Amino acid sequence: MSKLISVKIDEKVLEETDAMVQKLGISRNKYVNEAIAEYTKTKKRADLEEQIRKEIGLIRESSLEVLKEFEALDDDYETI
Repeated sequence: MSKLISVKIDEKVLEETDAMVQKLGISRNKYVNEAIAEYTKTKKRADLEEQIRKEIGLIRESSLEVLKEFEALDDDYETI
């Protein structure tokens, strides 16, 4: 399903867009739809990568805590 919207586009961007759609032989509408879809996909991927980086940091901290606990247990075992 499509929805009609009104968007203001910088004149230079529109000129470059029109030149590209003419070269590709597709409609401006199709080109803009594909561009927005690709941009959105890229942004979602960047958001996901950032979320993964944060979670890796949390896992790293948790792993270090567990390692310290095991080292403490090992030290306690050696003193027995």
